[in-house]
Amino acid sequence: MRCPYCKADNDRVVDTRSAADSFSIRRRRQCVPCGRRFTTYEKVEAASLFVIKKDGLRIAFDREKICDGLFRACHKRPVSKEQVESIVDRVERQCGEAFDREVPTSMIGNLVMRELRNLDQVAYVRFASVYREFKDVSQFLEELRPMLEKHMKLEDENGGEVGRAQ
Repeated sequence: MRCPYCKADNDRVVDTRSAADSFSIRRRRQCVPCGRRFTTYEKVEAASLFVIKKDGLRIAFDREKICDGLFRACHKRPVSKEQVESIVDRVERQCGEAFDREVPTSMIGNLVMRELRNLDQVAYVRFASVYREFKDVSQFLEELRPMLEKHMKLEDENGGEVGRAQ
């Protein structure tokens, strides 16, 4: 491993432990020539996953595209970067488990929407409006209807005390 400071190719591993996600290993290294320490992460290289787009085109799975869409949907919402990355990890893992090599974009979008619905309803509606290409307000209302009905039912069951919807 090259030192990010002096570019030397001579280091020693000082500490090794499982990373917080349990899917990678975190290593603290020390460069022998300059003595500075740095951290590296090791991950198992997953089999290449391809996405089948609506037009039939196949492209490499790109987790950054999902992250970008989630960050846009969660802009100015109480959702952390770690929560977004955790969603992407789960979606990527579920796609890899459910499909051998190729996954349709519809599956990815539905998994992301399910995760967002449980995390933040506003971010969910933002994402859904882009993913499902809403053309007018009636499509927004159609998407909101089940959430509103569930909220109203909870209010009725709890005597009007449910708290504010997200």
